[in-house]
Amino acid sequence: MRIVFVAAPLQGHLLPLIPLAAACRDAGHDVILASGGFPSDVRGLRTADIGGGFSLPRSAIRVALRHPRVARDEMRGVAGLAMVGELFGRANLALVEPLQALAEREQPDLIVFESLGEAGAIVGGRLCIPTALQENTLWPAPDLFRAVTTSSTLAKLDIPNPELTITVIPPSMRDAPAPEAIPMRPVPWSGGGDIPDWLLAPGERPRVLVSRSTLAGPNDGDPGPAVIAAAGAVDAEFVLVRPATTRGLPANVRAVDRVPLDLALPHAAAFVHHAGAGSVLGGLAAGLPQLTTPGAGDRRHNAELLARRGAGLAVEAKAITAADLTRLLTDESLRAAAQEVAAEIAAMPAPATVVPELEKLVSG
Repeated sequence: MRIVFVAAPLQGHLLPLIPLAAACRDAGHDVILASGGFPSDVRGLRTADIGGGFSLPRSAIRVALRHPRVARDEMRGVAGLAMVGELFGRANLALVEPLQALAEREQPDLIVFESLGEAGAIVGGRLCIPTALQENTLWPAPDLFRAVTTSSTLAKLDIPNPELTITVIPPSMRDAPAPEAIPMRPVPWSGGGDIPDWLLAPGERPRVLVSRSTLAGPNDGDPGPAVIAAAGAVDAEFVLVRPATTRGLPANVRAVDRVPLDLALPHAAAFVHHAGAGSVLGGLAAGLPQLTTPGAGDRRHNAELLARRGAGLAVEAKAITAADLTRLLTDESLRAAAQEVAAEIAAMPAPATVVPELEKLVSG
């Protein structure tokens, strides 16, 4: 069976698909990743760059000009799905033609697309190829699918629903059950790369990993500057991953370039980041309490969802204090809740167990 996995050419969208894609490859299927901006390591999978015409900033500017009030709300993370539907409806149009050309050339038996990669559904419908939707955020995938396909850009197109939906949200993090979706464990994957040996073992003091978004922009929630300012008063080791600045670092703060966080998180005591869905799920899989910074897009939703579950703190990026960081490390209720969710994730079906469900879409 030949399977094309489709993601918007943004690493936060692509990386969550790679564990299932690799499981399909390991089961003997021919797999192609159709996206763009690929990391250095995609676990040996074939890739096809369909992102040449994709520009999220350009789409955002056009949508903001048409819907200024919604755009303002989106910057604060309170627009719900109004902005994301319009934004990715427009952005996906740039992916349709190159994806269709790829599909006509490769003749896939199945297309798997992520929550904001609806070009996969469009091409699947045009070429009569069955499709599956893999959730890759903390917003339910069917909600995002409806928001994009009913956007003003795509509403007139005939876009079929996927034959199968895969949910990765841990049960206790869901606002409602997903009876029509099949569950799959969210397996953290950070794109590979080198990692220093000292990050592969606990430090002499509790270690706090501090990360930021791979997308720079307004209200991107970078916690680094506030952590640098507060760290000297906290009894811990702080490791800044890809920091925007390394000036004025206290003695207990170290900086590293991009590293595979999925390998570093199991040896940390806590995780501070911008509230991206991949980071939240990666931290939960490791059972770590998290401090997240609410902000634009889905980041406020993610941060508040984590805080309601009791597994983390939601603090505005510029407001992070030494007291917040100390509580992150010492509040045992945060750690207990995070470990409860980690146990839920570990009990969810592994990607390899989902492969037969994909096979049924073709053989059945």
